[in-house]
Amino acid sequence: MLKKKKTDVKKAGEDQALKRQDGDEQALTADGGQAPLLTHLLALRKVLFVSALAVVIAFFLIYYLAIDYLMAWIIGPIVERGIEIIYTAMSEALVTKFKVGIIAAVIVASPVIIGQIWGFIKPALYPKEKKAFRVLFFVALFLFLLGVTFCYLAVYLLAVDFFLVAGDQLATPMLSIDKYVSFLFGFIVPFGVAFQLPVALYLTTRMGWTNYQSLASKRKFVILGIFVLAAILTPPDVVSQLALGIPMILLYEIGVQVCRITKPRERE
Repeated sequence: MLKKKKTDVKKAGEDQALKRQDGDEQALTADGGQAPLLTHLLALRKVLFVSALAVVIAFFLIYYLAIDYLMAWIIGPIVERGIEIIYTAMSEALVTKFKVGIIAAVIVASPVIIGQIWGFIKPALYPKEKKAFRVLFFVALFLFLLGVTFCYLAVYLLAVDFFLVAGDQLATPMLSIDKYVSFLFGFIVPFGVAFQLPVALYLTTRMGWTNYQSLASKRKFVILGIFVLAAILTPPDVVSQLALGIPMILLYEIGVQVCRITKPRERE
């Protein structure tokens, strides 16, 4: 009987040890499963915090040091043509300054924002993908700046003259500062986005979602879709729609030729 009791006690002790070991292993498994997610969330929080802090600092610097010069440059094309800029609400001028300051702050802080985003996604990329991402990023940035510059220098000023001449005999122009700034950014930003078309076509071809033959065969439908998109993205006038639609067609043709020499990514 005594031996049997000792055996039972020993067996119970072993069972408890096994339970503790299983519990420790489950805890380690749980921690191991949560650790990567928690690490990513902490890294993402750091990205958002540093990016927001950079934008806030840039905003205060721009607002207190350069906002008047920036506003003078923005309304320059209208003032030079003898048009009066007004505001129709008590807070309109101040809110417009804030809006311009925030947009300028994001642009000024963009190197910090881009660096934070790059640091966040870099560990998940292979060496070849890192190199390709760098090249593609700078190409996309160049095309965006090219689109904005092209719009402002070659299209926007002509559109301003067109609108002023069209309404010259109808009414005396007195432009609201908020509506003018909204019109300006609503005019030039779609050009920057539209100039990303070759990059989008390259990415879809690399992913195997499309190819040169399909893009070339659907050209007439794409042209129709481009003009519909231009009508949505630009102010409601034919000049703006044509000014965006025609460059997009040219960019589409460039993208199609890029797709001709682009090979789909090999699936692992």
